[in-house]
Amino acid sequence: MRFLFIYPNINTQVGFNYGISYISGFLRSRGIETRLLNINEKLGYPLDLKRIRSDILAFKPDIIGFSVLTNQYKYALDIARDIKTYSAVPILFGGIHVTMDPMETLMRDEVDLICVGEGEEAIAELIEKGDPRGIANIGRKEKGRPVIEPLRPYEDIANLPFKDYEIFDFQKLVDAKDGWVGLTASRGCPFRCTYCLNHKIIEVYKGSGHLPRGYIRRHTVDQMISEIEYLLGRYSGIKMFIFDDDIFTFDKAWLREFTERYRAVTDTSFVCNAHARIFDDETAGLLRGAGCRIVKFGLESGSDRIRRKVLSRYMTNKHIEDAFAVAHRHGLHTSAFVMLGLPHETIGDIKETVDLLASIKPGRFRWSLFFPFVGTKAYNIALSSGQVDLKEMERLDNFTDETCMRLGPDVDLYCDKVKSLLCAFVNARSGLEHTEGFRRLVEEVENMDERAWREKKESILDRVEKLNEEMEKSGGLHYTVRYNPFMGVRSDWKDDSISA
Repeated sequence: MRFLFIYPNINTQVGFNYGISYISGFLRSRGIETRLLNINEKLGYPLDLKRIRSDILAFKPDIIGFSVLTNQYKYALDIARDIKTYSAVPILFGGIHVTMDPMETLMRDEVDLICVGEGEEAIAELIEKGDPRGIANIGRKEKGRPVIEPLRPYEDIANLPFKDYEIFDFQKLVDAKDGWVGLTASRGCPFRCTYCLNHKIIEVYKGSGHLPRGYIRRHTVDQMISEIEYLLGRYSGIKMFIFDDDIFTFDKAWLREFTERYRAVTDTSFVCNAHARIFDDETAGLLRGAGCRIVKFGLESGSDRIRRKVLSRYMTNKHIEDAFAVAHRHGLHTSAFVMLGLPHETIGDIKETVDLLASIKPGRFRWSLFFPFVGTKAYNIALSSGQVDLKEMERLDNFTDETCMRLGPDVDLYCDKVKSLLCAFVNARSGLEHTEGFRRLVEEVENMDERAWREKKESILDRVEKLNEEMEKSGGLHYTVRYNPFMGVRSDWKDDSISA
């Protein structure tokens, strides 16, 4: 039997899909042949329907499975619709978008089957039985009506076969990401932020009688060390591991064991995610001692009102300030993530976000524009606010370039200014030496009406570059855009090989 994965990942960053790697590893352990079409123009595989057709006909799969993110859903439908013109092979949709919005996905003409939740055992069972009826996690159509089976219990990821890296042509991924290699040691998150998928997944599993206490699961330290040794022994050019766990530092006993073992097998640095409310000196010391270079924190907003009322992020600015102070005290390079254009956000809220970044002075910060993912509580909050342009939402394929939120002319204009010039805004409010030029420029930008901003935007960006050059010459500490258009990095960071 043959299973073909299709992963549309168009007009966005090159990514590694953990779900595909886990499922492919599981299928191959059952003797099922797998292949992947990783559709991303940066990897040399653009959205080319003729090429996709040729690859499908050459592989002759028994089932075609799409892994779908919401921003890529329209591309998946386009590809599936074309496949239907030349192949009768069943098409299955899985991935985050399907779990968040299963009924709408299943009832599309392009889709024959769906997989809700975790798919390793479900897809293997589907392939081996050849009949979707009665298979937990699988949805099908029966006489034109949707039938979605209850979900099986959470997978124990420590019992899963080794992930399949080869299906991704993994050396090409390593090279494309300049040696930055993602890992995951766990599944699940203890928090229930409105904009994230975790609360919805727990809700879906609870509906099938499974309690959330089994949601957070980890690989053993032995398994992670073995995986790291495998990657280092098989692929060249690995410069940095990045642990994509929602909160890598949550289980301190596991962290103690892992950090002790990690340094014994490699001196490769790593990056991980932490949470400001549960980050202390011991955690920072363990990370630093094991070779962690960057610790990342999700702040989302500098406005306590927005964090609590819109995002369900129950941490204070004091929590955030203390966490960054601890990390800096231990010599860790910090990364802060924020969103702009959130439901009910005001100009004052956006200014609070800028001021928080200027106050904590992270090593780097990343930003995105809020996107209301279907199925999340934040989606419902955004819809109820009346601030979503639904046509624009459907058109967007990423959440860094444009927004579908319409918060009012003044807020939208200010959001665009800050999104385009966040480094300059932070520099202006940082209190750092030699940043007077940024303060004057930001004051000028804030006073521009929409017409002036549109006309002068490009020249303003040029002026920012000149200010950056002046700061470099003077040696003044400041933030500049590096690695991608939505990351600001402090000028005292010198290792250009690392872009996490």
